Amino acid sequence: MKALITGGAGFIGSHLAQGLLAQGHQVVILDNLSTGRLKNLETFSERVTFVEGDVRDAERLKELCQGCQLLFHQAAVVSVPYSVEHPQETHDVNIQGTLNALLAARDAGTQRLVFASSAAIYGEEPLLPKQEGMRPTPISPYAVEKITGEHYLGAFHQLYGLQTVALRYFNVFGPRQDPSSPYSGVISIFVNRLLAGQDPLIFGDGEQYRDFVFVKDVVAANLLAATHPDAPGKAFNVGRGERTSLNQLVKLLSELTGYSATPQYKEPRAGDIRESLADITRIVQTLGYAPKVGVKEGLEALVEYARGEENQGFTHSPSSQSPP
Repeated sequence: MKALITGGAGFIGSHLAQGLLAQGHQVVILDNLSTGRLKNLETFSERVTFVEGDVRDAERLKELCQGCQLLFHQAAVVSVPYSVEHPQETHDVNIQGTLNALLAARDAGTQRLVFASSAAIYGEEPLLPKQEGMRPTPISPYAVEKITGEHYLGAFHQLYGLQTVALRYFNVFGPRQDPSSPYSGVISIFVNRLLAGQDPLIFGDGEQYRDFVFVKDVVAANLLAATHPDAPGKAFNVGRGERTSLNQLVKLLSELTGYSATPQYKEPRAGDIRESLADITRIVQTLGYAPKVGVKEGLEALVEYARGEENQGFTHSPSSQSPP
């Protein structure tokens, strides 16, 4: 089959492209390179079609969707703090961009669209672990934009028969996550700082926890969502179903990097969620999803990758941000 990946030069999108190529699919990538990097594609660039462009360009999306059976909509502005500061811009990318992708898929006769949603839609709902049937309580523009995207998916599935699947990513980590980016996850930022001999910054007391899931497991979830007959019309949590606090994370990374870090604690930030844990029962039972990479194993792979980047001169200045 032929697949289009929006945001395919990004962290998750580039891994997804590799996963699709490994299954023998044709891959087209659309990315505006605002956070994606061509370097992420360099080991397989000759096997994909890359187009520089933006999901806000509806006509470009329609052109690229022609002949594609699958559309993976990964493109988004993913920073919660940025969405708090720039809600109009993130609305335009995350809501209008998603609507553009749905319209392009519908008009091109694309069979299925898999949407990168987020655990942020659950907000501060106190019940844990988070289950897909919970009422969304978004507390940031980013979270509002993601649940709006899910509602659009549901409408297009019901009205037009487009097969749509929403994957609610928890905290994804792994190689190619750019630690210098304001959109980056806390793990890659911590790794970058510790390798540079700098202590990490934590917004809060460090006891807030997340469900960290390795990028290869997220790719596996996408591939299942794209092919399983029972996936359309549903939303699925994508995590490990395990909790790790930021303080535990710093301890693990101190062991792996050899730098004994002392976190610097700052005031919590607006829009940040204190506790997040996935109930993955639905995706396990419905799609046969089985996360294979543990947090420590994934951290080892990420530290090895980051050291390779350092040796090749691709290091970045450690970010002063550490968004959980």
